[in-house]
Amino acid sequence: MTKRSIYKACAFVLHTLDYGESDRIVTFYTDEFGKLKGIAKGARRSRKRFANAIDLFSCSTITFSRKNNQGLAIIENCDVINYYSKIRADLEKSILASYFIELTDNFTVEGKKNPQLFQLVRDFLGLIDSGNNPEEIARFFELRLLKLSGYEPALERCHVCNTPLDKTEDIFFSPLDGGIKCVKCAQNDVSSIPVSIGTIKMLLMGKEIEISKIHRLVFSKQSLKESSEILGSFIRHILGKNLNSLQVLNKIRKMNM
Repeated sequence: MTKRSIYKACAFVLHTLDYGESDRIVTFYTDEFGKLKGIAKGARRSRKRFANAIDLFSCSTITFSRKNNQGLAIIENCDVINYYSKIRADLEKSILASYFIELTDNFTVEGKKNPQLFQLVRDFLGLIDSGNNPEEIARFFELRLLKLSGYEPALERCHVCNTPLDKTEDIFFSPLDGGIKCVKCAQNDVSSIPVSIGTIKMLLMGKEIEISKIHRLVFSKQSLKESSEILGSFIRHILGKNLNSLQVLNKIRKMNM
């Protein structure tokens, strides 16, 4: 019989699924192993054993075992590092955190390690938890996640003719091509969305600025709307669907307005 190996990792909860009468299958995103699926035996029967540790977007240290790195891991123990109580106390922030987690789930595959992406999730949940503007933070998270996932949009020059951003008067964003286009190159692209240079420059700054300084970047109302539209359309094009958490978030914001 093949011996089960024991591992330990820091992990965020991406998804849970009830299994049988008492168990729960949990999908984690870990610092050491990337996306990982495991079964938490008895999790539904006893809340004390995994208290708060396998709730959506909780950050925990998990101990798990498995054979030959294949199949479901067995979650032996979970110790909560951060439950993000301040986020959970606010409906909009809670849904936004769920959106970050849903994005992470959709842009990752099992077993592929990406420590930078893990740190991105940790940093941006921390930003929401500390009270930063959630809608602006969402745009910068989307942009950085796209970059780390290999889908970074081309924002510095026309995707077709290479004309630099500063030498282009009217620009458009093409979700199909994943980049900006000058007015001439966008003529035959029915998917292209008009966008201001100021919005693109704000996104370029947000892509590189240190996390501790990101609160200094403030979108205008127009730039916030434009950036939401272009990044949202690009993500929908890549995934081929709308994300549930984003749809709920948009409904909540409309109700608040």
